[in-house]
Amino acid sequence: MLVRVRLFAVLRERAGADAVELDLPEGAVVRDALERVEPITTGLRVVMAVNQEYADARAPLRAGDELALIPPVSGGAEPGASDLAQPARLHARVTDEPLTLDPLVARVRDHRAGAVVTFLGVTREVEFLDYEAYAEMALAQIEQIVAEAIERHGLCAAAAEHRIGRVPLSNPSVAVAVSAPHRGEAFAGAREIIDRIKAQAPIWKKEDGEWVSGVTPA
Repeated sequence: MLVRVRLFAVLRERAGADAVELDLPEGAVVRDALERVEPITTGLRVVMAVNQEYADARAPLRAGDELALIPPVSGGAEPGASDLAQPARLHARVTDEPLTLDPLVARVRDHRAGAVVTFLGVTREVEFLDYEAYAEMALAQIEQIVAEAIERHGLCAAAAEHRIGRVPLSNPSVAVAVSAPHRGEAFAGAREIIDRIKAQAPIWKKEDGEWVSGVTPA
């Protein structure tokens, strides 16, 4: 059976391709695929995802599956309510377009909210940074992170966007906006969203031609 293996960042560069096709026997599991691509992953602790869901080495594979090998993400090792009368709103996006806060603030406006907190992560000290993502999975992860923050902190609404491609000096690569009845919940929700995006979303950063080391997603 054929399984497509997606590769990103340093793995993509080692292989010279963004994907490889493996012909595996029926009943194969993720571990069998890892053994076949071991020359590509040597020295790296990778996390696996099958059809955009994190999986362990024992997860079964079927013909036509997409197995993604995810090296440590570049976000760094930062740490990681009340019921509301109206449903909370969420927004998530991964894009190669420039990011601005005004549209996100507009998305999270709510008559129940007494606080709106925003965050921008920007390129510093270097002329530019290059970002690469497993875009489909990164979007799903960000949506889940935002939804869980809304529930945990009783937010009225929350939005998060991450830019990929080249991000020049002082330009934002990630933007977050949240609204809540009180400032405490708003600050806590925004902090949780950005910290979890940096630690979990399959997004990689290259600075001065080198991939920035980070954390292995949990």
